[in-house]
Amino acid sequence: MLIYNTLTRQKERFVPLHEGKVGMYVCGPTVYGDPHLGHARPSITFDVLFRYLKKLGYKVRYVRNITDVGHLEHDADDGEDKIAKKARLEQLEPMEVAQYYTNRYHKAMDALNVLPPSIEPHATGHIIEQEELVKEIFANGYAYESNGSVYFDVEKYDHDHHYGVLSGRNLAEVKNARRELDGVGEKRNQADFALWKKAQPEHIMRWPSPWSDGFPGWHCECTAMGRKYLGAQFDIHGGGMDLVFPHHECEIAQAVASQGKPMVRYWMHNNMITINGKKMGKSLGNFITLEEFFKGTHPLLEQPYSPMTVRFFILQAHYRGTVDFSNEALKAAEKAYERMMDGWHRLCELKPAEASSLAVEDFGKRCAEAMDDDLNTPVVIATLFDACKLINQANDGSACLTAEQISELKSVFQTYLFDVLGLRDDFSGGENVDLEPYRKAVDLLLEIRKNAKSAKDWTTSDLIRNRLNEAGFDVKDTKDGFEWKVR
Repeated sequence: MLIYNTLTRQKERFVPLHEGKVGMYVCGPTVYGDPHLGHARPSITFDVLFRYLKKLGYKVRYVRNITDVGHLEHDADDGEDKIAKKARLEQLEPMEVAQYYTNRYHKAMDALNVLPPSIEPHATGHIIEQEELVKEIFANGYAYESNGSVYFDVEKYDHDHHYGVLSGRNLAEVKNARRELDGVGEKRNQADFALWKKAQPEHIMRWPSPWSDGFPGWHCECTAMGRKYLGAQFDIHGGGMDLVFPHHECEIAQAVASQGKPMVRYWMHNNMITINGKKMGKSLGNFITLEEFFKGTHPLLEQPYSPMTVRFFILQAHYRGTVDFSNEALKAAEKAYERMMDGWHRLCELKPAEASSLAVEDFGKRCAEAMDDDLNTPVVIATLFDACKLINQANDGSACLTAEQISELKSVFQTYLFDVLGLRDDFSGGENVDLEPYRKAVDLLLEIRKNAKSAKDWTTSDLIRNRLNEAGFDVKDTKDGFEWKVR
């Protein structure tokens, strides 16, 4: 299996540190607002990686954190804590805010069929580990205290190691890019970042430490929790491309400064989602939550889009490519997803022939080769559509497939469409609905319609078809009888 390593800027053959086992850490959400489309992409990307690694036979420990402290409003080292600010404005306890939006995030992930991680640690539950990390960095000479806050000495670290190995930046560029910040006078230079911040009197999220009552810097949590649950070195660290700098760059520096060696072997990053060519953001008015997608309540949306449509839309592009949202793109994804499911339904209904009129290629091999090539989900989807063409030929009577061929195709769809890509055969907007009673009822009505047509009772035949159509069912007559689907 080849994966693109952001650290080396090339595809590398994946070889885990421990045979048969994989340690994977992915940056989860900061829980101060409703989950949005930007949350969906990394969640789905690394869900597919999680699923595929397990399919390959690895025992995977997947850690995805919850940031519930330390992510500041203006900058990694400046401003009010985002959750604390939300709590102050809504007159709630900060953990009330964090729990509410954590629940909302979990609900959205369930709708998108994202598997839960092996461990989901919270930053507030690991203050001691973060303080110990700061102590180690301090003891090794790469941190300094200033007015009760502790900062990472980037210049000293860069002299001994190299700050910028992940992002490709050098220290001079970092210094020039940093804007003037409130409290920058506490630092030795602008590139230094906070490991521990002294809490101001009005700050409501604080913990005791050797330096002050305060809270950990944002970058500390992933280093501390990754090491706690995955060890001093682990295989994969993932997240969005916007985290490459400064967050993941600082993580690398913290790990090396504290333990003398890097913590992560393979860094993986998904690209961004834009909306009509622009970056998504609240200030631009194009910020769309996942609930708004599912209900169609945002002004930019022409209709609701089911969670599986959103998942299919994201997987149609390679995870390292940009995805641009538009209503037209979502509608196209919706139709493509429906065509794929139509193919699956027809495959399940196919009656085998004694002999095949077609040479069926190895679709499973093609899917495996695509996944082994840095999770190339667009090629997997294209391969499954090629299989759908074959299924449609058999359904129309222009080709014949044996029981063995049908069984092999079902195995390919089950493995790659459902198990690996994580798509789900439903029309209910993400709810787990048992469709069997619907199928039996519609099949019964269509059998009555078939008998009415045989008796030339066109009035009854047309009435059943029209009423089903009004109820949202598309009915199509075939050479063997009929087929139907839900719009």
